[in-house]
Amino acid sequence: MTNALTKLLDSRDWLLADGATGTNLFNMGLEAGEPPEFWNVDKPANIRKLYKGAVDAGSDIFLTNSFGGNASRLKLHQAQGRVMELNLIAAEIARDVADASGRTIVVAGSVGPTGEIFEPMGTLTHASAVEMFHEQAEGLKAGGADVLWIETISAPEEYRAAAEAAKLAGMPYCGTMSFDTAGRTMMGTTSAAMVEMVEKLAYPPLAFGANCGVGASDLMRTMLGFAAQGSSIPLIAKGNAGIPKYHDGHIHYDGTPDLMAEYAVLARDAGVKIIGGCCGTMPEHLAAMRAALESRPKGPRPTLEQISAALGGFSSASDGTGDDANAPKRERRGGRRA
Repeated sequence: MTNALTKLLDSRDWLLADGATGTNLFNMGLEAGEPPEFWNVDKPANIRKLYKGAVDAGSDIFLTNSFGGNASRLKLHQAQGRVMELNLIAAEIARDVADASGRTIVVAGSVGPTGEIFEPMGTLTHASAVEMFHEQAEGLKAGGADVLWIETISAPEEYRAAAEAAKLAGMPYCGTMSFDTAGRTMMGTTSAAMVEMVEKLAYPPLAFGANCGVGASDLMRTMLGFAAQGSSIPLIAKGNAGIPKYHDGHIHYDGTPDLMAEYAVLARDAGVKIIGGCCGTMPEHLAAMRAALESRPKGPRPTLEQISAALGGFSSASDGTGDDANAPKRERRGGRRA
């Protein structure tokens, strides 16, 4: 399947993705507990500003404001009947911004987790998860998204359901999981297990990797775990801009543009093809990342010691695989995400 993203992947050594959605919208006045997806209809100028900030900073790919746009998440706000509307508009605004940029920009339709737990631990069935993801995918497709971007997934069952939904919608996709508990996802998946899962999918992603989690250093350790498996599918890294800290009633991330520039170069040198940021990553971080990727020559794959020296130590001694018990570590300094 040839599309805008595959063409870019084939022609470039690296691509810059976007940064945070929530952090940027909170800075525009989004209230805690307010669904960001409602702003697609209620405050479209702010969503256009969000997208344009990433494009102007040099992003080749940016995600739509639709992370929580599935029926399960929207039901918390009595809006489960608005899935098609909110996703379509999120993608339509994004398409306008991308097409007006004067260069090739990939619009990636953000698809976050349902927030439910699969059977037998929970009540979510495979069929209902596929149905929810498919509904959202159709809205994003109708609005003009180039690819689906399945992100922040913890359970392999949910990843597989989202992949099946993408196939039903006839959409290519990328998919990332969030590794934040001693190198594992919340449901216990390791980097090696994710590679094994992705390689076995009947409808594989165009690229896969990790987003969010604890901080850039931990995410980079996960990237080395992916690279060690030798998959031919391109890798994605979208790390948080440092560690969240609570200050004066707000969550702030301590990662500077310089730190994120170091992270971007280390990710590229580790073999990552799509590099972006997650929580706390602002346009100024993205601009610094782009400048560093363009100006600094490619180096050898970094070691754990080089990563911890550049980005700070790891939050745990192990990445969950048992192979790095002696790796540098740090104490956890804050909450999980804003």
